[in-house]
Amino acid sequence: MHCSSRAITESTVRYLLLALGWLSVALGVLGIFLPVLPTTPFLLLAAACFARSSPRFHEWLVNHPKLGPWIRDYLNGEGIPLKGKVYAIGLMWASIGLSCYLVPLFWARVFMLTSAVLVSVYILKQKTLRRPF
Repeated sequence: MHCSSRAITESTVRYLLLALGWLSVALGVLGIFLPVLPTTPFLLLAAACFARSSPRFHEWLVNHPKLGPWIRDYLNGEGIPLKGKVYAIGLMWASIGLSCYLVPLFWARVFMLTSAVLVSVYILKQKTLRRPF
């Protein structure tokens, strides 16, 4: 029984990662056209999800002619575009601010704010990709 429940859990996690990956691809593509959504973080999340759930989809995404460069720049150590950093941090803080307003629990606010600070520091420490005009 232990082995079969583990197989079910691994299968469930794989399907959840695939679903999150495709949702992230969709949001990343929308972010190309809508200035409110950050493209790079969503595509990086999709690549991470696919790397753990589907080598075929990961390969497709990383080598995609339009979406692949967003991911390859980061994976190759070239950095994240400034626009991606600004959108990611701005959108994150806006959603954290709204969440802190709506959630009255002190411990939840502390957790959200701590997470936002740590993620902001991580993003800011990443190399900024400078694209020629």
